[in-house]
Parts: sequence; structure tokens; C-alpha cells
Amino acid sequence: MVFKRLLGSLGVGGPTVDTVLSPAPALPGGTLSGEIRLRGGGSDTDIEHIALELVAGVEAEHEDEHEEGESESGVVFERFTVGGGFRLAEDEERTVPFTVTLPWETPVTELYGQELGIVLGLRTELSVAGARDKGDLDRLTVTPRPAQEAILEAFGQLGFGFRSADLELGRIGGTGQQLPFYQELELTPSPAYAHAVNEIEVTFLAAPTGTEVVLEADKRGGLPSSGDDTLTRFTVSHEGVGHQDWNAVVDGWVRELVEHRESYGPDAAYGHDRHELHERSRPGIGAGVAAGAAGLALGVAGGLVAAEVVDEAGDFFEGDEGEQEEQGE
Repeated sequence: MVFKRLLGSLGVGGPTVDTVLSPAPALPGGTLSGEIRLRGGGSDTDIEHIALELVAGVEAEHEDEHEEGESESGVVFERFTVGGGFRLAEDEERTVPFTVTLPWETPVTELYGQELGIVLGLRTELSVAGARDKGDLDRLTVTPRPAQEAILEAFGQLGFGFRSADLELGRIGGTGQQLPFYQELELTPSPAYAHAVNEIEVTFLAAPTGTEVVLEADKRGGLPSSGDDTLTRFTVSHEGVGHQDWNAVVDGWVRELVEHRESYGPDAAYGHDRHELHERSRPGIGAGVAAGAAGLALGVAGGLVAAEVVDEAGDFFEGDEGEQEEQGE
């Protein structure tokens, strides 16, 4: 994966910037490397700083009397200063290499080589004489960590399908969430659970010590509960992924989620930001994850819903691409 985008110029005859990322896949909590290629303009320029911003397209729900529905906006969730404090001579070409560490909760944008429709971008900012050029927004691709991929693969092998993915503004109570938003992967139920739930939403909250896996069941009518959704949380380690029987572990999670009376009792948690979540830690044992393509891969590759959300992501970047065309790139 290599991006070579003209990020803009500071005034007529000002310096221009290209940002090139290394082809290695990015992971939540992993490193992102590349280089920023500067070219001087028509005169010497003092570069005060060069910064990188991580931007996500996040949905916010509106429930007041004046506005209902959802809106999407760009949220800057991390910023890195990667250079600066030098003079760029007229027409000089200079390269500034960088290596930064992505936040552990960075959203996943790709699963089994297929885009999920998540809007995630990298923006390069150049500061000259107090003026800041935010530049254009380049797509950033992030793939799941090994444990995350193994869990999603197990869902697929158990018969669950991919429906959609989005980023929601807000916090999930009772978790160690750090970012102001969280990612939801919406799955259709397997035949074994279709009678009990309409869908299951999966959220990964990774951290250096492990990953919290939050499951939310949108339950079908007729089940006894004091709310529409039930949430529960499990924790997994980053280590020993290949030594887990993930199919058995994930199936146990789902059973615990949908069997409301046996699993939760009177202190069940419903909805976000209202109660703490029911939590279990699963060390896991077994013969390992079965090989082969998961059902989720088929859902991402062939689902109409997935295609629709990818189109929406393209709309988010459309403005930047239009500016590039005007500059003659």
C-alpha cells in the first residue's frame, strides 16, 4: 500500500508535499512508516513543523426535538509531529522519514482483503510562518490484529455473516475505551441463533495488555428483557492466538450473550453508557483455528450492504480528490 498524493501548497509558489507510506500493512497499536517528500517553492521557506493527523469519519446520532437521525464528521483522534525546524531552499527537494505508533483502538478498515467502508485517513500538515496547510486526506488501510482476525474468522465459520461496519461517537460504559468513538462490526446471526437475535455487533477495544471484545445482541421480540439490546464483554490476550479453539470460545460467548436468564440474572446491562458490562475473561484452549475462508469473507466480498458502505466512504474523500484535480495532479 503506497500513497503518493500532492497535499497542497502554502500560497502561490509555496512548497509542496508528497506523503508516501510503506507497503507493510498497518495494525491497531502497530507502527506506521513512510516518508514526507518536500519540494521548495519560488523562495526559501522556514518549515516550522510537519505533523500527521489521523482522521476518522464518525457517525453521531441526534435525538433532540429539532434534529433526528445521524450525521458523519471527521474526528482527529491522533496527531504526531514528525519534523520541522529547518529552512527549505528554493526548489530544494528534501525527504523526512517517519515512524509513528497507531493508537491501539485504531479502527479496522479491511477484512480478508475487502474494504469495510470505514472512513480512515492520514493528513499531512505543514506549518510555515505561522500558517498551517492541512493538505489532503489520504485513505489509510488498517487490518485486524491476529486475535481480532481469529475471532472474526470463528464467527464466519460458525455461520455468522457480515452486514456492515461503522464508527459511533460515544463511549461504552464499563470498558477501558480511550478514543471518543468505537467501531461496530454488525453480523447477521447464524442459523443456530437466528431465532433469538436480529444481529450481533462486535467491538474490539485493544490495549497493550490485551483486547476487550464487546458483544451486543439486538434481540428479537418476545424475549424477556428490560431493554432492546444486551451487552457483554470478554477479554483476550495478544499471545497464544494459534493455540486457541476460537470456534468453541466464540460460540460460548454467543450462547452466554443470548441466554439472558442463565447468563445475566437481574443485573444485566442494557445499552451504552448506562450500566457496566457483564465481563468474563476467557484464556481459551484447543486445537487452533480451522483453516480456510470464513463465512464473513464471503459476506464482505459479495454483500450488497458492504458495497453500499464502501461507496459512502468514497464520498467522504471526494472533496480532497476534487482539489487534487484542480491542481493538475
